[in-house]
This record gives sequence, C-alpha cells and structure tokens, in this order.
Amino acid sequence: MPQIHFIEGPVGAGKSTYAMALAAQGGFAHIALDAWFVRLFSPDRPSADVVPWYLARKDRLIALILDHARALLASGQSVALELGLIQQAPRVALLRALQQEGIAFTVHVLDAPEDVRHERVRRRNAEQGATFAMVVPDHVFEIASSMWQAPDEIELEEFDFVLPGEQAAAQV
Repeated sequence: MPQIHFIEGPVGAGKSTYAMALAAQGGFAHIALDAWFVRLFSPDRPSADVVPWYLARKDRLIALILDHARALLASGQSVALELGLIQQAPRVALLRALQQEGIAFTVHVLDAPEDVRHERVRRRNAEQGATFAMVVPDHVFEIASSMWQAPDEIELEEFDFVLPGEQAAAQV
C-alpha cells in the first residue's frame, strides 16, 4: 500500500541524505520543502524579518506539496516528504488530519548532537552538494535548532514512527 514517509528532525540531522536514500531504495519520489521553497520564493526574499516571511510561505507550500503527495498516492506511488515539521502541535494536527483521510504514513525522525549538526550545515553551505538547497547562516541555524520539538511519548504512541540512529541514517 502506498504511503507517505515523513522525514523530520532538526536542521543538519541528515534528513535529506536519509530521504534520498530511502526514496531510491523504495523506488519512489522524494520531495523536499526547501528545494521547492528556493525555486518558488527566493527571488522575493526580504533582507530583514525573514522568519515571519518564511513561515507564511511555508504553510502554503506544505499544503501544495501534500496535494501533490495525495496525487502520487492515488496513482499507487509512495513518497518521501521532507517538510520541516519541527514544532509538535502543527505536526500532530497534520498527522491527525491525514489519519482522518485514511492516508498511510510513517514518520522517520533523525537527530544528532547540535555541534555535529552545525558542522554538517557549515560543510553543506561550503560544498553545495546533492543535499544543498540554500545557505543556512549560523543565526538561522540557531533559530531553527531552537524551534525543534522532538516527538514525546504520547506522539510516539499515537503514530507510526521510525527513529533511526546515526549509523542507520548514514547507511539507508
């Protein structure tokens, strides 16, 4: 049965690498919010007050990506979505709504120590390799890291979660 694989975690946790490998292994699409965001909205990015500007567009883009994911599911294809669902309340609300629709999903949550994640982001900014979508400056890394809310025991019991360790994330 086709399903959505949500790939979530704080910035620099290895989500894109994991999602790309999971999608390749499963023979399905990987859609990363950041890649779509850059393509659609970067030309309009303000020089100040970036966070409120980003959050307003992020919500609209998530809705669009979910519509696209529903179409993929309807055609019999699974999909890996990297949506940046970093805060618990909106993540739980979305997952509950999808459950009500009867959509099958698994949430894969990756994490790593902050110093490791920060170094990964700095390296990705410099190398701009396969998982690069946009430069994440240090202050944005700090803001995004402080916003991350890991799933609690109640969330873990309510939904289907996979919590791969560092080794699993690197090897998927």
